[in-house]
Amino acid sequence: MGIGPGAHASGPPHYRRETRRAIVADKIITFGIPCYNSAGYMDRCITSILEGSGYADDVQVVIVDDGSDKDETAEKADWWAERHPTLVKAVHQENGGHGMAVLAGLAAADGLYYKVVDSDDWLDGDALAEFLDAIRRMVAREELVDLFVTRYVYDHANEGDTHSVGYTHILPEDRPFTWGEIGHFFMSNNLLMHSLTYRTKMLRECDVPLPAHTFYVDNIYAWQPLPHCHLIYYVPVDMYHYFIGREDQSVNERVMASRVDQQLRITRVMMRCYHLYHDIPSVELRSYMVNFFVLMMAICSIFSRLSERPDAMDDLARLWDELHDYDPRLWRRCRLGIVGQFCNLPGDAGRAITLGGYRLANRFVKFN
Repeated sequence: MGIGPGAHASGPPHYRRETRRAIVADKIITFGIPCYNSAGYMDRCITSILEGSGYADDVQVVIVDDGSDKDETAEKADWWAERHPTLVKAVHQENGGHGMAVLAGLAAADGLYYKVVDSDDWLDGDALAEFLDAIRRMVAREELVDLFVTRYVYDHANEGDTHSVGYTHILPEDRPFTWGEIGHFFMSNNLLMHSLTYRTKMLRECDVPLPAHTFYVDNIYAWQPLPHCHLIYYVPVDMYHYFIGREDQSVNERVMASRVDQQLRITRVMMRCYHLYHDIPSVELRSYMVNFFVLMMAICSIFSRLSERPDAMDDLARLWDELHDYDPRLWRRCRLGIVGQFCNLPGDAGRAITLGGYRLANRFVKFN
């Protein structure tokens, strides 16, 4: 599982040069689209990619029907594949959840790079064209980066507004760079699945641990592979549009509170991927990954308090104990830091202050 305890992320801090045979491929990128009962909105997602890329021969779309059983998702996937047989693949599998669909798309991918686009989201055409040009330039120079980063946009269904999340003054723009060149990330602009495009071969070698039938696996996907990415390229365009605000959406506050057990499960998986202070040699990357994990523990603490599950707080306490036993230094950073203390204030008054602060922050950041 990843690098693992006692090991270090390794690799040359320079261009990943490979032979022309290794990097010439029919497809420079595969867009994997996990679909589960998505018939009502998947067409917009698929169309945005095909039209935005100009139906380019070097772009591939893999539609993964994750055991859809309530609508015509499977039939639509086959229709798209039959209509564009050189551009679109349809993959059908028994229901395994979002993570299994992501991995199924990765397994079927023919592109040098792999990007996940959820079926209720879409890509901006102009930004996609600029992004593809950047990939093509690097491939033409026979220089492969491990990770492309782009901006993404929150599209809020209820408010009808949008806001962009980018990395100006954090990441160098329009050139390859290493983790040693990055600046400080704020919690409001972490690297999420929406902003990441991984080199396919590298991602497969990471063996990303995405559990079946579990929500919130995108946190693992956006975090565990990072130490394996030695060269990064940031294209500052608003490409990915993240639709948010449906009542049944996994990031809806009520839904997150009801599924806090899955949030804790995901955080446990992330915890055991690395001993961060030992396994990650880059100080800058380590700082980012630690801060991301602090946020994960904060989310667990907040939604355990919001949950109506009678065992939610006991499960949270067990997670804190496991973290203390697994990595005492990381426990101290998560629990005794400002964020950890604020999210775990004792008593009814402390709970009210914690939840009030969370909701105030959400009014400005609008992350669900």
